[in-house]
Amino acid sequence: MAICPWCEAGTISSVSDTVYWELPDGTRAVEITETPSLACANCQAKFQSDEIVKEIENQLFLIDTKLLEKKTTYNELMTMKRLLKRNYFDFS
Repeated sequence: MAICPWCEAGTISSVSDTVYWELPDGTRAVEITETPSLACANCQAKFQSDEIVKEIENQLFLIDTKLLEKKTTYNELMTMKRLLKRNYFDFS
């Protein structure tokens, strides 16, 4: 079991959660429901893994965000048609 990075005392488990994300151009934020997340039973922190954060941010760079509703599910976001094959600005 993984230990919570926030309180360093509790164990974390996988959950689905609603998150709010600012678009790369800063024009607005979107609500993303059913997002894979982690939760700590001890401190009640809910957060996303680095991998999920990177997936969301990359997808928001690659899609036409004008077509994105104010509210979407994680799966709907990740299956939206991409304008580019990959994020050419990610040098990691």
